[in-house]
Amino acid sequence: MASLVFVTGGVVSSLGKGLTSASLAAILESRGLKITLIKLDPYLNVDPGTMSPFQHGEVFVTGDGAETDLDLGHYERFVRTRMSQLNNCTTGRIYNNVLAKERRGEYLGATVQVIPHVTDEIKDWVRRASEGYDVSLVEIGGTVGDIESLPFLEAIRQLGVEYGRQAMFMHLTLVPYLRAANEIKTKPTQHSVKELRSIGIQPDVLVCRSEIELSESEREKIALFTNVPKKAVITALDAKNCIYDIPVMLYEENLDDIVIERLGLEDKAGPADLDDWREVVDRTVNTRHTVKVAMVGKYVEHADAYKSLTEALSHGGLRQRIRVEIERIESDELTEGDLSRLEGVDAILVPGGFGERGFEGKVNAIRHAREQGIPYLGICYGLQAAVVEFARNVCGLKDANTTENDPDAADPVIGLITEWLDRSGKVETRHEDSDLGGTMRLGGQRCRLRPDSLAHKLYGEDIITERHRHRYEFNNHYRDILQKHGMVLSGLSMDEMLVEMIELPEHPWFLACQFHPEFTSTPRDGHPLFTGFIEAALRSQQGEQPANVANL
Repeated sequence: MASLVFVTGGVVSSLGKGLTSASLAAILESRGLKITLIKLDPYLNVDPGTMSPFQHGEVFVTGDGAETDLDLGHYERFVRTRMSQLNNCTTGRIYNNVLAKERRGEYLGATVQVIPHVTDEIKDWVRRASEGYDVSLVEIGGTVGDIESLPFLEAIRQLGVEYGRQAMFMHLTLVPYLRAANEIKTKPTQHSVKELRSIGIQPDVLVCRSEIELSESEREKIALFTNVPKKAVITALDAKNCIYDIPVMLYEENLDDIVIERLGLEDKAGPADLDDWREVVDRTVNTRHTVKVAMVGKYVEHADAYKSLTEALSHGGLRQRIRVEIERIESDELTEGDLSRLEGVDAILVPGGFGERGFEGKVNAIRHAREQGIPYLGICYGLQAAVVEFARNVCGLKDANTTENDPDAADPVIGLITEWLDRSGKVETRHEDSDLGGTMRLGGQRCRLRPDSLAHKLYGEDIITERHRHRYEFNNHYRDILQKHGMVLSGLSMDEMLVEMIELPEHPWFLACQFHPEFTSTPRDGHPLFTGFIEAALRSQQGEQPANVANL
């Protein structure tokens, strides 16, 4: 049976529960423990799949096709464990399950209530997701005191009683520093813990976010008024260099020792080895080169909308100690053809997205990259826009478009596949009026790479597996004409029915993929597409010819 570490937050939101959980998991993993992480989100959506990126940030997709909270991206970047649909659960999912059971008569006519039926469903979810691991870190979304999180807090309170020594509670809180008074204020933390204790949860560890180090007297005061041992009052300063500092920072605060001692895991845990994280930080800080990448999209001003992507670009430069500056450009700005924002960039990237707004700006940016020999990477919608641009301006199909934006396009080079097999082999039907949630091609799927392609050179493999999240596909009726004019279809699905990757061998470095490689990029390992893209940007900046298919 796994030990459970419940992670809650108080005072304000955005304290970094996800990063703290992931960083603690990274330390515990380095000590030889088998780790998983679970995110319990209190909102009523069944999953984040239909939520606006402006409001909620990116949707992270797991290998088994779950659309999840972006914190699961942090989890996968910090630990080797791959997340699944069991690692993220919302109130909507819980109520969906409970109501389905009620309709099937599984409650034998009982009155269905929050306690015990909803809380039991939450507890069952946590148990299932924790099976087979030494430690499961369970993060509760939101802030203690929010009405919507109460069922989750009650559920973890009950689990704490049932698991006894094998469960503990870690609470993140804010200790504000008042610069005018030159004082740290502990009262918000005291009130937050009081709120938590009022619902029956006594924290074992306090992780205190603060601008400055807590003094011994301040830690003693917090410990006294919260009933937490002084050694378990942890200072969590902002990361010195980057978020990958955090595992080492928490290790230096002895957080892992406190957790292992509290859970009685001394016999299972070995010494920590965080050398790989120190190496990541060193390569992030001590760079030798800088390149500028233009990210042309419709959500780029919202930092969390492309969280995995911005991290993956950074990872792409680590091998050669390249610092990546991202020029965020709203594609709307390029719609009228004024491309001055693209002057001086070393590479152009068009990320995933949905809808017509800003599409023509993306097409204009791609044409600029193609005609000027600027390294280009297109992801998902970025592939589809690249196909449209090439069809219009190289193949002469002036009215080429995606049916997502123009259902009556004369040349629908991108269209909606009406029938397709989902991951279980079941035939699914998609059409323009289908529900937005659950009608996309989702999750990890295999792709065969063309042997003489840039994609094959980058991956060094014949068959790869990457994660998808999209509804529209390359229209196979246009394969011949696009290939005739020089486009290489360098990656196809295993049955060769779906185009997964395209490239232009006459261009210095031009590649696009239908999947989302950013979801599998990690700081320790990087990702071949992003590493190749950033290194191509550096060669372009230095006036060298990036490697292409012609000289592989």
